[in-house]
Amino acid sequence: MAEREASPLPLEVRARLAELELELSEGDITQKGYEKKRSKLIRAYFPHPGGMEGMSHRPPFAPPSAARFHRRRSSGTRDERYRSDVHSEAVQAVLARHVESNVAVPMPSKRRSLVVQTSMDAYTPPGLSPLCSDSSSGSEEEAGPGNDMPGMEHWMTRPAHLGPAHLGSTSSSSSSTQSGGSGNAGRLADSLAHTHLSHPHLAHAHLTHTHLTQSHHVSAHHSQTHHGIGHLSLKRKAALGMAENGGSLRRSCEFGSDMLWPPPLESDENHSAPPDVTGYSSDSSHSRPHSERHIGTIARNTQKYGNAERMETGDGVPVSSRVSAKIQQLVNTLKMPRRPPLREFFVDDFEELLEVQQPDPKQPRPEGAEMLAVSGEALGVVTNWPPSLEAALQRWGTISPKAPCLTSLDTTGKPLYVLTYGKLWSRSIKLAYNILHKLGSKQEPMLRPGDRVALVFPNNDPVAFMVAFYGCLLAEVVPVPIEVPLTRKDAGSQQIGFLLGSCGVTVALTSDACHKGLPKSATGEIPQFRGWPKLLWFVTESKHLSKPPRDWFPHIKDANSDTAYIEYKTCKDGSVLGVTVMRIALLTHCQSLTQSCGYTEAETIVNVLDFKKDVGLWHGILTSVMNMMHVISVPYSLMKVNPLSWIQKVYHFKAKVACVKSRDMHWALVAHREQKDISLSSLRMLLVADGSNPCNYHSTSHLNLSCPSHPLCSCPPFIPLSSPPPGSISSCDAFLNVFQSKGLRSEVICPCASSPEALTVAIRRPVEDSSQPPGRGVLSMQGLSYSVVRVDTEERLSVLTVQDVGTVMPGAVVCVVKPEGVPLLCKTDEIGELCVCSVATGTSYYGLTGMTKNTFEVFPVASGGGLVSEYAFVRTGLLGFVGPGGLVFISGKMDGLIMVSGRRHNADDIVATALAVEPMKFVYRGRIAVFCVTVLRDERIVVVAEQRPDSTEEDSFQWMSRVLQAIDSIHGVGVFCLGLVPANTLPKTPLGGIHLSETKQLYLEGGLHPCNVLMCPHTCVTNLPKPRQKQPEIGPASVMVGNLVSGKRIAMASGRDLGQTDDNDQFLFLSEVLQWRSQTTPDHILYTLLSSRGLVSSSLTCLQLHKRAERVAALLLERGGLQEGDHIALVYPPGIDLIAAFYGCLYAGCVPITVRPPHPQNISTTLPTVKMIVEVSRSACVMTTAVICKLLRSKEAVATVDIRNWPPVLDTDDLPKKKPPALYKPCNPDALAYLDFSVSTTGMLAGVQMSHNAVGAFCRSVKLQCELYPSREVAICLDPYCGLGFVLWCLCSVYSGHQSILIPPVELESNPALWLLAVSQLRVRDTFCSYSVMELCTKGLGLQTEALKARGLDLSRVRACVVVAEERPRMSLTHSFSKLFKDLGLHPRSVSTAFGCRVNLAICLQGTSGPDPTTVYVDMRALRHDRVRLVERGSPHSLPLMESGKILPGVRIIIANPETKGPLGDSHLGEIWVHSAHNGSGYYSGYGEEVLQSDHFTSRLSFGDTSTVWARTGYLGFLRRTELTDASGERHDALYVVGALEEAMELRGMRYHPIDIETSVIRTHKNIMECAVFPWTNLLVVVIELEGSEQEALDLVPMVTKAVLEEHYLIVGVVVVTDIGVIPINSRGEKQRMHLRDGFLQDQLDPIYVAYNM
Repeated sequence: MAEREASPLPLEVRARLAELELELSEGDITQKGYEKKRSKLIRAYFPHPGGMEGMSHRPPFAPPSAARFHRRRSSGTRDERYRSDVHSEAVQAVLARHVESNVAVPMPSKRRSLVVQTSMDAYTPPGLSPLCSDSSSGSEEEAGPGNDMPGMEHWMTRPAHLGPAHLGSTSSSSSSTQSGGSGNAGRLADSLAHTHLSHPHLAHAHLTHTHLTQSHHVSAHHSQTHHGIGHLSLKRKAALGMAENGGSLRRSCEFGSDMLWPPPLESDENHSAPPDVTGYSSDSSHSRPHSERHIGTIARNTQKYGNAERMETGDGVPVSSRVSAKIQQLVNTLKMPRRPPLREFFVDDFEELLEVQQPDPKQPRPEGAEMLAVSGEALGVVTNWPPSLEAALQRWGTISPKAPCLTSLDTTGKPLYVLTYGKLWSRSIKLAYNILHKLGSKQEPMLRPGDRVALVFPNNDPVAFMVAFYGCLLAEVVPVPIEVPLTRKDAGSQQIGFLLGSCGVTVALTSDACHKGLPKSATGEIPQFRGWPKLLWFVTESKHLSKPPRDWFPHIKDANSDTAYIEYKTCKDGSVLGVTVMRIALLTHCQSLTQSCGYTEAETIVNVLDFKKDVGLWHGILTSVMNMMHVISVPYSLMKVNPLSWIQKVYHFKAKVACVKSRDMHWALVAHREQKDISLSSLRMLLVADGSNPCNYHSTSHLNLSCPSHPLCSCPPFIPLSSPPPGSISSCDAFLNVFQSKGLRSEVICPCASSPEALTVAIRRPVEDSSQPPGRGVLSMQGLSYSVVRVDTEERLSVLTVQDVGTVMPGAVVCVVKPEGVPLLCKTDEIGELCVCSVATGTSYYGLTGMTKNTFEVFPVASGGGLVSEYAFVRTGLLGFVGPGGLVFISGKMDGLIMVSGRRHNADDIVATALAVEPMKFVYRGRIAVFCVTVLRDERIVVVAEQRPDSTEEDSFQWMSRVLQAIDSIHGVGVFCLGLVPANTLPKTPLGGIHLSETKQLYLEGGLHPCNVLMCPHTCVTNLPKPRQKQPEIGPASVMVGNLVSGKRIAMASGRDLGQTDDNDQFLFLSEVLQWRSQTTPDHILYTLLSSRGLVSSSLTCLQLHKRAERVAALLLERGGLQEGDHIALVYPPGIDLIAAFYGCLYAGCVPITVRPPHPQNISTTLPTVKMIVEVSRSACVMTTAVICKLLRSKEAVATVDIRNWPPVLDTDDLPKKKPPALYKPCNPDALAYLDFSVSTTGMLAGVQMSHNAVGAFCRSVKLQCELYPSREVAICLDPYCGLGFVLWCLCSVYSGHQSILIPPVELESNPALWLLAVSQLRVRDTFCSYSVMELCTKGLGLQTEALKARGLDLSRVRACVVVAEERPRMSLTHSFSKLFKDLGLHPRSVSTAFGCRVNLAICLQGTSGPDPTTVYVDMRALRHDRVRLVERGSPHSLPLMESGKILPGVRIIIANPETKGPLGDSHLGEIWVHSAHNGSGYYSGYGEEVLQSDHFTSRLSFGDTSTVWARTGYLGFLRRTELTDASGERHDALYVVGALEEAMELRGMRYHPIDIETSVIRTHKNIMECAVFPWTNLLVVVIELEGSEQEALDLVPMVTKAVLEEHYLIVGVVVVTDIGVIPINSRGEKQRMHLRDGFLQDQLDPIYVAYNM
């Protein structure tokens, strides 16, 4: 480094480097191109030592000061527009600390189509870790001897030959930029020092397992560090093959040893679940051993899948997955204690109280005396000051007509036009005459004095604007300067239109060029912009104007209280207000500026600011004319091309004054190339105008100097004043350091503070004596967040150095008041809002009297209650304090204030911290938006930045992670969401800045379309309710007594009794009923099957069914050679064949199992389920049709399953003509009749044994409930393979004798109206369907109701439309269905639901004569605590629940505690237990596992009625006695099903039901088509299906996270965005969440995006 500093680069090389830096900072060159050109330039001056190829990327281990010097001087890419190098150093120090305490966080995963091209800079070399080095800038020797650390050159060259399989990138051509040069080396050094995040377990292992060798530690760490960065994206399966090919390379590089973590000392096989990281626990030590044991069980030689460890699912199934590895990483991250634990407070059983932020007892409080109002110097009375601005113009226009007034420049910097005072005067008179006399008619002129006129001029035409402005003043109309609307949808343009409308503007003045550039319609007219009033566009060029008569002359009055002009102001929420300024205020303001700045006649001033408003207008258009000054106006377009242009103009015109922003100073610094043709020695005043203080910056040093003359110095928190501390550089100081050699003097730099309401508030006066330094204070950021001024005395990193903005304006009085509430005076050491009392301020917000009163008519109150002054003050919107000597200090703006948990943070400070995160330059400077959104009753910070197009996923993620760490450490506040959007996509203001309110609106609406998102709800949401603590169990006696005392009855109910009434009730077996019907009513039609066209494709009478069943039995006995009790798999499509085969099995004494046939188009996924059922049920034979028989023997089938293991397959299309010798009659009614196999919603395949007794009781119960008789017709649109669907399809018609009209649901895919048309045409009164059928009709027929009505569809005869399901009733779907078909005659009360489960296929079924189904609204928060509290409809947190149908005859229900098995009162949520003759007999698996679930069918209560045997349904619900009465006159008990016990999620000690969270998520955004949630290691995973482009995927992540937080008080751990159709749904329309979970963990979903919320 010494050599490097000793031999500086030649001037021409440095100039070229500076040009490159500028190109890079402006986005004109890619990072790769920059590196290439840079290395070419400096290669000759920095030769490599011999034998050290590839070392150009090696970080220069130099002293910090040297590195700082090097970064500042040779690397001009530093782009802080508002802050300093020192802030960057503070941020780097903070990030260095984080290295030692943070674990790796998983990076979001993107589909390959979304991943940007990668670059070599993304990859961080493994090595420099906290284990080996305790200093972020330490030398490599510190790692100690004997290290196996790979050399840096090894790491740099390795990816080049590993190829894409190792890198996991999307590009095979991502080459390494080997010739990076010193700038890149510096960046790499910082990335080495700060991006490695160590693992807590690893660190723990390092301390405890002393028997491990050091090299093992290094290799283990090697694996971990690469693990933190390496497994950064989930790829499609296609990429896995590539990864496997490079498997050995990948393995050796990613994992130093086979094991990710060292093994524990003792082998502990306890696979306990990880601790609940979603709850807040004060003691983190309990969670550590658990997680270590869990991780310690990873098998040493397990083959890695991608980058995953071996983990277990909740069911104990091992899952080898990259996703689960990431989730474990996330869990480990969240275990780290980030925030103090929540305070203990009493929580009622089900009242979830959000924590109210309690004031911190240690927070700093103001201790100074009450401040006094500070007065400026008296406004001097100068005799030759004009009585008004128009009079000044008249004076100079007539006395000195040739004197230059304004020079405009073109884009090359050459003077375009020089406006003299004579021309300004004459053209203004001409325009004033035309405004008043040439618009409208003589009798009805369009404009009269006092009317408002819009001034629409571009930023490169100050001449036309100045003429128009003074023309309006002379005509006594009120100019309203606004920006040029470029398109009809400009950001904020609508709000500007509202302002123009409220001001009554009807005329817009514009220039010829601007008029031509406005958007035009086809007819050539300018269209009306959105929200704008209708305007007459009037061009102000002289050639378009009439000459005024010689006798016409404008009336020039003295300045009065008439409105002079209206300046627009954009508020924080995007609304635009018009600040009115009176003529007397305008003149007084010009006078006070003249006195403060010492303006004299004929001075030259260079103005870079916007001349239409604010400081640019006040100095460059108004005060300049009063003093006959010459203004050189530098347009924004020229500054973009040549940032040094304003300095060149100062030198060229020998200007005395320049008006700039700190941005312009920064650009000049970046573009500075040791020019010889510039000098700033002529400047006596460099006015720096950023509204709030441009010279504030963060620092690591502090001051401790006192000023005895100021009252603050007697108090501990004084404001020190001194010269700048050594080594601290603000934007002003940095500019001074560089340009001091060009004649710039320190006393020339004059920051000012201003606001649209109060005009100029304070300005630092230009002084001749440079020995008087400006005032500075190094303030604690923590103190500022509590609005308290505290000097930092502890060398903290989180400090803000503030410089003064001078003293109060002449003739003004300033005081500081509390920002909210009554305007009480602040104390001397307290931050507040500055208020100004002066003639020279705005008067009102035009047309808004209420807001005007709150802002322009403020009367500050002293602590004693008295008013400070009888005159009104104006709120400036600036936050700050008045220091010693009356110096004004500004710390921020009210508009940039973010209030989080009672602390105030400034958006500008957060932007500065984000910009200081180096060395990565992945975002555009000045393109960062910081705003707050309300989540869970508190403000949360959101940061959005534009990302450079050449940055990679890994780069961006690292940068985002570091920004979060820096903001958290320096400001003590967490960021809720950090998003990166593509370049040039954020809404812009006219001058190129970010339109904050529109950006926020896009974020809230999900319209930002970010390319990277990082959510951190865990760190910033600290006011969640306290996790529920499980109470100790209460004894049975207490429960009974408690229910009695509180008047709660035991939740128990039953249906009516089953009676022996009909002829067929005498038969015990269904086969006997069929034989009896074939003899008594042989020609009665039992079944009719409809085709997709609605025609009858086949039907069966009693006799036909009997005869076909006999022939099937004969086939079984003859060809199959089957024995009594053998199991037969019936693989048939829905239809008549299935029914005949079922009864044929009963006739032959076999046990039938109905199985859904494989789908011809999807054999590979559907055939294994068929095979599994056949194997598990131990079927001796498979019966099917010829078509399916052929399908089972096809090539696809053979490739999917081993066909040799199939039992014999019988084709029943060709049945024998003979009867069996005898029909089988069971000897025992409890013998097995059939097996009911199905897959539950949790993905478990189970077969339920149904006895002949249960079948008879079941059919009798349904017959009584639905009043089924031979004369009735019932339409059934259900799958006939399991549950109630099978019973209604196959059994009930035979038992009750009614005709079943069978409509296969698969036919509705081609004809959605088939079911409803059949119901209408056949005049059916009762029909059964599934939710999937109902959804298909609702979506498919939504727009066809009129056409269906024309076809004669009439549903008025429908008495009962029952949805058969094993879940909570879907109220929204049933209501939508009822509403949609109400016009076709469907009565809403006829739509109802049934409920069944595995142990009892039908518990509830809405009958024909019972009371209407009821709906209740329950408190969702109480439900999480297993309590039922009824609330009114529309109450907060209310959840509507519909009754699941009437309890069937012969069924008894009780609600029991699933853990204690005790009965519950009707105010509790518990498991539904059922006692009934048609309960299943038990599970059948064929492998002897029935014992495990034996208590499902034979449970007894632990107290109370302990003799009754109950079946456990596995569903949670509750009973409520309603006011309705049933047929017997008794009050009706309604059963409400809430959800499956297996699917309920225990999070934060409470019970959540997936459907509730899914409903909230689906409501979030119109593009979310479906959603499913499931827990994984106590994290909540949300999977959403996106309808829309993949670019919109990331918009959904913040919206989903916020919705779940707001409605359920849960933090979403992982958000997975997938394509439509990924969430598996079974035939009943139920989501298979556990299948989805397994697919996600095994990386089989091909997600568009996976976000891991940190």
